[in-house]
Amino acid sequence: MKVFFRNIHLYLSLAAGVIIFCSCLTGTMLVFEKDIQQALHHDRYFVKPEQTRLPLSAIKAAFKKELPKAKLLTLTVYTDPERSIEAGVFLPEKKEKKKGAPVGEKKAGVKRGGKDDKAKEAEKANLTVMINPYTGQIIEQFNRRETFLYSVEMFHRFLLGKRDSVGDWVISISTLFFLVILITGVILWWPKTKAIMKQRLKIKWDGSGKRLTNDLHIVTGFYTSIFLIIISASGLVMTFKWANNTLFFLTGSKVVAKEDVKAPLSVYQPGIKALSPELAAASLSDKIAKAESYSVKFPKDTVATYNFSVLKKGSVELATDVYYIDQYSGKVAGLVIYADKSLGQRIRGVIKPIHTGSIYGWPTKILAFVISLVSLIFPVTGVMMWLNRIGVDKKKKKPVRSRVKVAQPEVA
Repeated sequence: MKVFFRNIHLYLSLAAGVIIFCSCLTGTMLVFEKDIQQALHHDRYFVKPEQTRLPLSAIKAAFKKELPKAKLLTLTVYTDPERSIEAGVFLPEKKEKKKGAPVGEKKAGVKRGGKDDKAKEAEKANLTVMINPYTGQIIEQFNRRETFLYSVEMFHRFLLGKRDSVGDWVISISTLFFLVILITGVILWWPKTKAIMKQRLKIKWDGSGKRLTNDLHIVTGFYTSIFLIIISASGLVMTFKWANNTLFFLTGSKVVAKEDVKAPLSVYQPGIKALSPELAAASLSDKIAKAESYSVKFPKDTVATYNFSVLKKGSVELATDVYYIDQYSGKVAGLVIYADKSLGQRIRGVIKPIHTGSIYGWPTKILAFVISLVSLIFPVTGVMMWLNRIGVDKKKKKPVRSRVKVAQPEVA
């Protein structure tokens, strides 16, 4: 059986080793992405605290004055007095008019209003505007898609392609291979005796080159395997539908598709003006006071609701409580409390923080960084072990020529 698992371990590693190495390298670079951005652009994310903050309606008005053509989608407010407000913005791109072609002309084979158009429209909503919460002044506006670390993320996820592209499938299949490689690696590591176990739990630094290569691959592989299995499995859940469904099956939870989740509506009242965002948030004042941050989505029409996503202090990233507020009465029209979700939904909600290592802040980020960095050893040492084994096998197969002494005739 070990020969069988060794062959699986070897050939999957040879098939996906380069991709796995690139994924681990880019993953290492992305662990501290937010921290790097905040360190490089400190004045973008942090402001000098003042006595009072402007109400959200004043922030919105100042934003519209500065960027009249932009559509404000969300505002993310932090309770930290030094943090600036992040605004998610949709800014229509300028359409280039080709010679001899009228503006808005249809391209052959492209339907307006289809999935492709919706996907392209969603891609345009990528501008982030940082606002001073005390003055309403726009600090900076930037497009994350134009940053170096975003390119690193796209390489990590799609090999610089897009979703459902060839690069996406190569990364996805390689992640699946990596999970199988890790599991078979643990099986191959498992020792027969206690003496062998002691050898496989520590690196013999003063050993030969081959011994050191083997120890770096086997010993470090054992200590990091459980963490890498969790990281690769979480990546599969975010990639494959069958992996996502498996998570819900194992937790005994029902899969809830996004299209099945319908937000409640406001009770439309003709002639009555919609409430300002701060009045809409009045019923959530006690929850917002205990939050680390909250995001507000504005009603897109006369029957939609305000959408408040509240992240409690000390909560796991993305583990937010969502409140739908009637835009006319200010009453809670609906709510989705994270703690009340099914086990499968709660785990699925934190899969990304688990994958990136941000689930418990700096301790897990450092752990994820070290694990990802150490994992770069395995493809290199694995290839070296394979080449060493090929060399040994060739020596064994090389035929040994025996020298036969021929008796010389005696001269009379």
